[in-house]
Amino acid sequence: MPETSRRGLLFGAAAVSTGALLTACTSNEPKSAQPAGNSQPAADDKPGKPVTIGFAGPQADHGWLNAINVNAKSRAEKYSEVTLEITEGSNDTAAQIGQVKTLINKKVDVLVILPADGKALTQVGLEAMKAGIPVVNLDRIFASPQAYRCWVGGDNYGMGLNAGHYIGEQLKDKANAKVVELAGIDNLELTKQRSQGFADALKNYPNIKLVARQAAEFTVESGQAKMAQLLQAQKQIDALWNHDDDQGVGALRAIQQAGRDEFIMVGGAGAKSAMDAIKADNSVIKATVLYPPTMAASAIDLARALGQSKGVSGLSEMEIPTSLTLYSAVVTKDNIDQYLPTGFN
Repeated sequence: MPETSRRGLLFGAAAVSTGALLTACTSNEPKSAQPAGNSQPAADDKPGKPVTIGFAGPQADHGWLNAINVNAKSRAEKYSEVTLEITEGSNDTAAQIGQVKTLINKKVDVLVILPADGKALTQVGLEAMKAGIPVVNLDRIFASPQAYRCWVGGDNYGMGLNAGHYIGEQLKDKANAKVVELAGIDNLELTKQRSQGFADALKNYPNIKLVARQAAEFTVESGQAKMAQLLQAQKQIDALWNHDDDQGVGALRAIQQAGRDEFIMVGGAGAKSAMDAIKADNSVIKATVLYPPTMAASAIDLARALGQSKGVSGLSEMEIPTSLTLYSAVVTKDNIDQYLPTGFN
């Protein structure tokens, strides 16, 4: 698709939880206030040119990944002129590459790809771009910026940073405070970024020490096993940061089985189970740091605008950005009602 002038972006505030969820809207500026030469329409809710969007993601074997698919489908259904060609999803890189190639051969107008492995799928992203199909790279980033027109994803470093600052503020007046970390899969770059953000935040609180860290696997079973090990090794702690709310379900089981409640727990991602526990306020979990799956809806909005050669209101630039990083808000009992509708199963 040839690049045409695009005026502004669809950066509405449809979901405050993302801080950056793209949603179609029109500019509030009167036409007379628009810069000269602005003839490119902005995307809005009105039906436009038919657009076929190909969507390829990994297997939905995790609550967050399933929520990605749900958000993509529900957003596409909002637009009568959008046809969503969605693949079955696979964690096997060769299978996912084949699925993307099939979408390229179908000559979809735009591709949205959440790769199981960003590096491994870079080549097929390049192939799509060379074929004139703009690619919206979702979350796990390709190894080359030439493989996508726009990247949309979460802020893993910011997730750890915000978790660390929340815990730091809760413990800033406690001498010799002890914190433990239940991380995700250690060989993933996102886990390294979350841990680095957390460590950097804690540097602001000299009274707090990270005394232990275990890496789980984003599963309930691994969360329970690794948390049990942490609790056995640490007889007294003041706070726990758990990278992922799915493995947090297992972590909570281990905590309850051990009869421990002397610390606060902060989760990660924004699962409904964690939010329900925060609202009930009857367990150690007091907060969760969002990694919003609504980014998939944002990707559909961007893909629609690209396919229709339209701009998006809200920005002065003529082109959509090359990247959009969502904000990782901290959800507590003070703001739970605002964020609860965004919780995923």
